[in-house]
Amino acid sequence: MAEIDKGAVVEALKAVRVDQLGTDIVSAGWVRDAVVSGGHVTFAIEVPPELGPQLEPVRAEAERVIAALPGVAQVTAVLTADRAAGSAPPPPPPPPPAGAAGHGHGHSHSHAPRGPAPGMMGHGGGTGRLELPNIKHIVAVASGKGGVGKSTTAANIALALARLGLKVGLFDADIYGPSVPRVMGLAGQKPMARGDRIVPLRNHGVTVMSIGFMVEEDSPVVWRGPMVVGALEQLLRDVEWGELDVMIVDMPPGTGDTQLTMSQRVPLAGAVIVSTPQDIALLDARKGLFMFRKVEVPVLGIIENMSYHQCPKCGHREELFGHGGARRTAEELEAPFLGEIPLDLKIREATDAGRPIVVAEPDGPHATAYLDIAKSIWSTLSGDSPEAQPAKKKPRFWFR
Repeated sequence: MAEIDKGAVVEALKAVRVDQLGTDIVSAGWVRDAVVSGGHVTFAIEVPPELGPQLEPVRAEAERVIAALPGVAQVTAVLTADRAAGSAPPPPPPPPPAGAAGHGHGHSHSHAPRGPAPGMMGHGGGTGRLELPNIKHIVAVASGKGGVGKSTTAANIALALARLGLKVGLFDADIYGPSVPRVMGLAGQKPMARGDRIVPLRNHGVTVMSIGFMVEEDSPVVWRGPMVVGALEQLLRDVEWGELDVMIVDMPPGTGDTQLTMSQRVPLAGAVIVSTPQDIALLDARKGLFMFRKVEVPVLGIIENMSYHQCPKCGHREELFGHGGARRTAEELEAPFLGEIPLDLKIREATDAGRPIVVAEPDGPHATAYLDIAKSIWSTLSGDSPEAQPAKKKPRFWFR
């Protein structure tokens, strides 16, 4: 069967009417960033904020229409809203009406969870926090810049927490570069739908969810900020996480709108900052730390990744990127220093193979380092040690 193209998707969406406007969503200019890859269709419906709470049935209908097209295997529709700078935020949306969820038809599997206008949280939208009562603690693993090994660190921390006997989830919040499916050995697999809920995947004793399960691995996600944050809220809210002691969130790198809004909307118990010893990486790590403190999220500590390289043959230790910068930064900013992780080929190879080092070599020195970090994090979360607090004094500079 020939693959459906973007034009056919847009044409089909002209059948989705909006009673409030007396026209369809395409003519209204609401359809944004449609992406078609291998039978997987994703698109956003960007609506006026004042109408957002009423338009979940429109999203569901759009999803149903596309799911019925020949060649469509899966549909992800995101309802999002943007508002002009300086305008007042919209009121919290009411609960969706019963039966408003969209479901795929035929051979399709709809993974766009129900809920009114999740995109409201983007660009300074709704200020209320998501209700995730079955998850005791949510911890963000973040970095000020990319390329510091944040996803590898997040996965190994999650696995180390699971080794402590905890119920652990790993949520990939990096929409533009979702690497958790490959890191966790789940690349190419798809979650199932159960009614209007998504059943997450599981491997190595950890429950895992990522937008990467819903798009082809080499297919870019071309969404603006409100669409990204709306999709993240849907995935968090409408996945059957079950009872979790800890959820580790692999945050996108940087300190932009998505990171800030996630920090304000998700009930984070704390944040862990990952950096390399280089000055430029530490500068960005400081910005990330200040961002979390600005939104009153406790900083649980800083990790120095790629801290040093030790030759496996002769034992010679070489500090390729410098050493100790993260520890000094932690001391200067009065944040806990959680530990050092070396630059080692074994860590990279294990990660690429979908068996992170904590699983591949559970009794090795690298797994022990991650386990010590996990113990420190859990000690703080469970109240066995003084919880990290926001800065008592104003930092010397802020991010943008």
